Amino acid sequence: MTPVTPATPATPPVRTTRLSARDTLSEALAGILRRPGRAVLTALGTVLGVGSFVAVLGLTATLSSRIDGRFNLLTATEVTVQDVAAEHDEFAGPAFPADAEQRLRQVAGIAHAGVLWTVRLDPGTVVGALPTGVGAADGGGGGTAVVAASPGAVAALAPTLRQGRLYDEFAERTHQRVAVLGSGVADRLGITTLATRPVVHIGQEPFTVAGIIEDVERRPEHLLSVLVPRATAEELWGPPGPASASLLIDTELGAARQVAGLAPLALRPDHPEYLKAVPPPDPRVLRSGVTSDLSALFLLLAGICLVIGAVGIANTTLVAVLERTGEIGLRRALGARGRHVWAQFLTESAALGALGGLVGTALGELTVVGVSLVRDWTPVIHPVTVAAAPLAGLLTGLLAGLHPAWRAARIEPAEALRR
Repeated sequence: MTPVTPATPATPPVRTTRLSARDTLSEALAGILRRPGRAVLTALGTVLGVGSFVAVLGLTATLSSRIDGRFNLLTATEVTVQDVAAEHDEFAGPAFPADAEQRLRQVAGIAHAGVLWTVRLDPGTVVGALPTGVGAADGGGGGTAVVAASPGAVAALAPTLRQGRLYDEFAERTHQRVAVLGSGVADRLGITTLATRPVVHIGQEPFTVAGIIEDVERRPEHLLSVLVPRATAEELWGPPGPASASLLIDTELGAARQVAGLAPLALRPDHPEYLKAVPPPDPRVLRSGVTSDLSALFLLLAGICLVIGAVGIANTTLVAVLERTGEIGLRRALGARGRHVWAQFLTESAALGALGGLVGTALGELTVVGVSLVRDWTPVIHPVTVAAAPLAGLLTGLLAGLHPAWRAARIEPAEALRR
């Protein structure tokens, strides 16, 4: 009789451990709250990076809107007419007539207009002067330019006076020896007040200083020049050379291109081809070019800030992994798999990045608003920037936590427990 072998009980299958998304998030938050000081310092890098990102893009948008307004007020209202008569006839002489300003008054849309050119003089001919009747004193004006400008041209520069006044049509018509100094020339020559009736000597000719210009909205190089009436300059030094004179026109807003088309014909109906009107550039094209350059530069700076924040998160998370080696080994011994540990540390890093992104977004917006209030600007922040900034923080945290989480997942339980 064959003995019956009792049946061996079946070994129960090993159940695979699982870690739900809820448990992962719970463990990550517990790990963050266990060390709040370290969590704050870790998130600080992302706060600074995302805050810089939002502030930089917001200030870029704000400055772009300021550029829009400046183009509309200045660039879009400036027309320059150039003398190109020598290109058509070498014996034509100066193309601008003596009554250029009077002729342009017949054209609608012109606020101010006038002819100007740089007078050709020997170096060192401009010197400062003491009060009238005392004598000249060398002011070191060897590099000072003398510009012949009609009263309309001076007005078209949109000057702001420091002292005195600008010369007028009477000074132009009567060939007066008066001059208006740019602030740079006045400071160089040591002329601080007009109460003593100072004089500047140009060559051998004394010119009474009628006014000092503090600033100009157009052609700031003339702050380093001495402006004299056009008719006086022609009487003393002759007419301008070929292609050296130009006519500056300040137009009403929206009339620049129309004025540019009519000015040559109004000035020289007999030879309009002797004059070339240069209208203002298209503000949209110029603005887009400037804005793209600013955006590229500032985005690079914001990216550098985010990289710095990511390095901070990565370093702190890696230190946390090394300090929690025993905890990781115990979890692995109790059944946690490598990917569970990887997911836990990656979630912690991503949560810190997202938190830093939210706080950084708020700080960046406050920075833009604060700077705008101080500078009396209108703050401009695009909604896309506000929506993308927290996501940038989250992505920064994810990327920063990849390597530390991978290191944590590779820790062996037995080796970790021995430590």
